[in-house]
Amino acid sequence: MAEEAVTVVGALLRPESPVTLPECREAIDRVDAALATLLERRAALAGIVQRIKPVGGFAGRDLDRERALVRRMASRAPSLGEGRLAPIMNAVIEAGLHLAEERAHR
Repeated sequence: MAEEAVTVVGALLRPESPVTLPECREAIDRVDAALATLLERRAALAGIVQRIKPVGGFAGRDLDRERALVRRMASRAPSLGEGRLAPIMNAVIEAGLHLAEERAHR
């Protein structure tokens, strides 16, 4: 558990400057581990939201809120910008909605 925490938190907080291909791949693997952890957490929270919202699922999407989310994210990831982040977040949101629907039908 401690090693996993170091991997995830380290990927978020520790700047890296890998030089070799193996070092680059190890750094990417750490970031991917953190990203997977965050995506799992986001999906769980989105599932809770779907149960609370008056209209859940795809019908209850708030596109204005989603655009605002992408704008906020672009301020943290300016090299990606809104244009690259929008399809990524659309995929993340839709994956969470699909998961919530699957869980609701169990």
